[in-house]
Amino acid sequence: MAEQAKEYSLTWEVTDEMTAKRIGSAGSKILSTPNMVALMEAASLELAKEYLEEGQTTVGAEITCRHLAPTPVGMKVTAVTKLRSIERRKMWFDIEVFDEKGKCGEGSHLRIMVNSKAMAEKGAAKSES
Repeated sequence: MAEQAKEYSLTWEVTDEMTAKRIGSAGSKILSTPNMVALMEAASLELAKEYLEEGQTTVGAEITCRHLAPTPVGMKVTAVTKLRSIERRKMWFDIEVFDEKGKCGEGSHLRIMVNSKAMAEKGAAKSES
């Protein structure tokens, strides 16, 4: 497999739907931690695609996150993910999150490479039982 990019950045603009208040937290109009985690996972998913063979996808298995500073509605927030290592089917990522004023989050994420068709079949079988 050819050497691919080992870093990927994804930027979202914080909307009202992404706020802490929206999910029932006491926070005001700032980016919620679950939405920051979603951004971190989405960036890692995009980078993971560069390493997959046809018929493969990845599933999130673990994430650790530190939310360091608030990001208000209307501000852009960017996750920068770096592939730390691949160990058999496990892909480990280190992620930093920045808003327009500086670093606001960090963490690590584990994704597992799986067969797309087999994963879909397992999900379908589970919903039928």
